[in-house]
This record gives sequence, structure tokens and C-alpha cells, in this order.
Amino acid sequence: MSADELRETVVLKGIGVSPGIVSGKAYVLSRQEIRVPQYVLSNEALVSEEVKRFQKALRDSEKELSDIKEKLKDLEGIGPMFIDIHVMLLRDKMFIQKTVKSIRDRNINAEWALSKAIDGYREIFEKMADEYLRGRIKDVEDVAHRILRNLSGKKHEKISDIDEEVIIIAKDLSPADTAQMSEEKILGFAIDMGGKTSHTAIIAKSIEIPAVVGLESITSEIGTNDTIIVDGISGVVIVNPSPDILKRYENKKKHYLAMEEDLLKDADLPAITKDKFSINIGANIEFIEEIPSAVAHGANGVGLYRTEFIYVNKERLPTEEEHFSNYSRVVKGEGIEWATIRTFDFGGDKFMSDPRMAEEINPAMGLRAIRLCLQEVELFRVQLRAILRASVYGNTGIMFPMISGVEELRDARKIVEEVKEELLSEGVPINNKIDIGIMIEVPSAVMIADSLAREVDFFSIGTNDLIQYALAIDRVNEKVSYLYRPLHPAILKFIKHVVDAGHNAGIKVTMCGEMAGDPLCTMILVGFELDGLSMTPLAIPRIKRIIRGSTLEESKKLLQKVMTFSMASDIEEYVGTYMMQRFPEYLQTNND
Repeated sequence: MSADELRETVVLKGIGVSPGIVSGKAYVLSRQEIRVPQYVLSNEALVSEEVKRFQKALRDSEKELSDIKEKLKDLEGIGPMFIDIHVMLLRDKMFIQKTVKSIRDRNINAEWALSKAIDGYREIFEKMADEYLRGRIKDVEDVAHRILRNLSGKKHEKISDIDEEVIIIAKDLSPADTAQMSEEKILGFAIDMGGKTSHTAIIAKSIEIPAVVGLESITSEIGTNDTIIVDGISGVVIVNPSPDILKRYENKKKHYLAMEEDLLKDADLPAITKDKFSINIGANIEFIEEIPSAVAHGANGVGLYRTEFIYVNKERLPTEEEHFSNYSRVVKGEGIEWATIRTFDFGGDKFMSDPRMAEEINPAMGLRAIRLCLQEVELFRVQLRAILRASVYGNTGIMFPMISGVEELRDARKIVEEVKEELLSEGVPINNKIDIGIMIEVPSAVMIADSLAREVDFFSIGTNDLIQYALAIDRVNEKVSYLYRPLHPAILKFIKHVVDAGHNAGIKVTMCGEMAGDPLCTMILVGFELDGLSMTPLAIPRIKRIIRGSTLEESKKLLQKVMTFSMASDIEEYVGTYMMQRFPEYLQTNND
């Protein structure tokens, strides 16, 4: 009997952020926490030397990132782009000035001053309403950790130096770490920290390496050379699996790979039910580099292009040309038939480097999204000019987030018309047929959907925020996250009301929240007769296959049945049983 077989099997549950299953030997990345020394500098000469030491650490950190990027020069995708983001942070004037000012004004060492600056940023980011942007503090912390390491003179264990097939185990990984993962050597990774929207998770998906994050204690449960399984589908890591478990997961892996290969074979086929009901399928993207993957997985358009990233981690606000460059590349993307561009959805507190904007600290229901657009009109006009200019290259839609009433919508549309006239007077060509739509993600918008439908060309239901606001829960708060239930009867009634209002007014109604990409909900959404669904690219082939395997009539009957239930648990149980009977091969479970 081997040593592994004598050890107890441990099962850890985290968050699966990149699907796939791998088994192999663990490699625990030993990166000790860097202690932040705190001491007072006794004279001006020492203060000046400390500033120089900080500036040298900045230069050393930037060189490290440049060296990593050079090694990745042949790698396509979004990995190298995140290296640039960290370089931009290293050059951020406010970030540098805050630290230097603290060294000079307080006569303290660079590590202490840097730590204080990061604490200030952390307070700002924690108040951000949007989960994705709130998670961007991780990039600031990654950069700070790199600087601290260079200030301390400690060596950094490099993933690129690993020359054997292993599964990386660590407290945390930076985007730079993840981007260096060679598919031949690094089989997958599992870390204590992280969430679905972290840059590390995004890169893992882009290079298609199985990953589980948010495990909290895996680094204390495992040692280098331990045998482990990482299941990025269900978010499970198994330490010291028995031979039976290994065999079972090997079969699950073969099934998953065969399923993915099979799904991709007909991913480009349209999403049409057996009784000829057609649904447009789009991709939710944040980066232009995601477009090839979206098309390969069967998207025929971009249902939601999140524009917030254009603003984040900039030394200054983006210019009209920078906006235009991004939007035109999305609209012209190969294989993209249409693109819906959402105007920026954040509050003023989400600007890192613009002091005027950084003074704003907004809660989830404060000055954000369209409200901020209507207050900071010049920022809004710059973005609209770029979108309208890009619209000549293809079928383009503009979508306003967080509309809560007709007044907001009319004010926003008025600005669009003014910008159109301005561009035409300058002789700048635009697409006069550009559609204007809104996200339905606020309960008030649901209740007046009939009035709003008369003012727009389309609705897109943003279930992420709609569920959060309707059920009065914070979906990232683990104490109440169990209440985040897409199949809650109130949510289903909201969706039906919106779809009916839109269709009665003759406009299209789509959905772009996470619910759209959940196979469990697919037949329910077909039953609502939604015109389109937009989701993460990896979910598209499975959702399209379910749509092609069902009928509108059957889906409407299922919906009609569950609409009679009064409890979410009853709906979830009924739909779960029904879908497992109809499409067991397309619903991944944690118990395979």
C-alpha cells in the first residue's frame, strides 16, 4: 500500500472559474508574506534616499514585468494585456505621488508609506457597487506586493522556471503568474484567494487551464508532490484521492472532453427549437481579445460589451480616439454580425487616477451608471461620439445601464441626438439605424416596462443586478448569498412582465445576465419567448444544444407549470428534475 493510500482523502470546495479536470502532483508555490517594516527616518538625507529606494523598486518591478511580457510575445489572447495593466499601475502618478508624499511628510520608510497608500485605495474599492470593479483592488495589491518584494530584496519563485508537469497550489496568483503558465507543464491551479471576476480567473479561461479559486485553506491542507484532482467544472479539489476516486474522475474528464469536442462541432449552428422558434445568441465580453473565442464557441454577435475597463487603471481619462479604437474593433470583429455596446456602468469612485472623480464614493444604489453619465455629461458625450463613429462599421446598438425611469431615458436619448447632430455637422459619418436600448435591472424599470418600451428599440434584462435589487441581497455577501435565486417566483414574474411589455410594444427583449448562460434555466427562458440570450462564450455551445433539442411548446408548458409554484425551492426542485431527465449530459453536477 502506498503512502498516498494511507493518507486521508480531503475534499475542498471553492469556486470553479475555468472548466476542465486534471489530476497530478501538486506544486506548492512557496511565497512567504513580506513583512512591512515601520520606522521613522531621522533626517532629510535619509528621506531623500528612501524616495530614491522607492523609485528604484518601481523601475525594478517594471523591468520584471517587461521581461515577462517579452517571454509572452508569441502568446495571443489577453494574458500579455494584463501585464500592461500592471505596468500602467506602476506608472500611475497618483499612486506614486501618494507614496512619495507620505515618505516626505511623515518621515517614514517606503514600505510603510506604500502600505498606507494601498490601504487608502482599498477603502475606495470596497465601496464600489460593481463586483467586477470592486475586485480590481487585487491588481493594485499585486503591484504593491511586487514593489515590496523589490524593496526587501527577496527573490520571487517564478512559475516559468518550473520544468515538470504539476498543478500549482498557492495562496494567490497574479495575472502575470497565470499568463506564464505553459500548457505543457502547468496542468491547472488551485488557490486560497480569488473570485470569478478576478483577472487571474479571466486569464485561466482564456488559456483554457482548469482552475479553482476561493478555497481559503488549500495551502495548509496540501504539500508538494501530493496527488490531487482539480475539477474546474464543479469547483472541487480532492487531496490524496483514492484509486476509485481517481478512476471516477478520469472517466468524468474523458466524458467532459468528449462532450466539449462534440459541442464545438456544431457550435456555429443557429439556436432554433425543433418547432422553429429562433433565439439570437450573443457573448458577454470585456476585452476585444475575447472575440475569437466567442465566435469559435458559437456567438453570432456581442450581446454585451462592457466598456468600464477602458477607464480603469488609466493615468488619465481615455480620449475619444481610444474609445473609438476599442469600439470599432468590436464592431468589425471577424464573425461578429452585431454588437451591443453598454455605456459605462460605474460610479465616480471607480476612477483610479482622476482626482476630480476619485472624490466620489458611491454605494451600490448611489451615483453610478446612467446617473453618473447624466451628471458628467462631457464624459458621456466623449463615449457616445466614439460609439456613433464606430457604428458605421457594422450593426451596432447602444445600451444604457440602470435606467430607473422615463425621465432618465429621455435625458440620455436627448444627449445621443445632440451628439449625432454634432457629428453630422462636422461631416463625420454615422449609422443612422443604430438601435438604442436599456438594461432592465431595477425593479422600478420592470414595473413601468410598458412606458419604457415605447421609448427604446430593445430591452436587455440584466439578471445579476435585478435579482440582487429585487430580493434585497448582496450576492457577494456569503451570509446571504444563498438567497440569490434566479428561479425565485418574483424574478420569473418580473421577467414575464418585461417580455410581455416589450413584445406588446413591438421591440425585442433579450437577457444578458448569468441566468442566460445557466443550462438549468434554458428551457424556462425559451418558454418566455426571449428574442436573444447573451452569456460567457464557454456556456454558448451547451445552451444552443439544449435549445435545439427542445421545443417552444414544451418550454412554455414547463414555464406555465412552475409559475404556479410559490416557493423558489419548489421551482428549483421541479426544474432540476425535469432538466436532468431531458438533458442529463448537458447539466454538470458536483456528484459525477
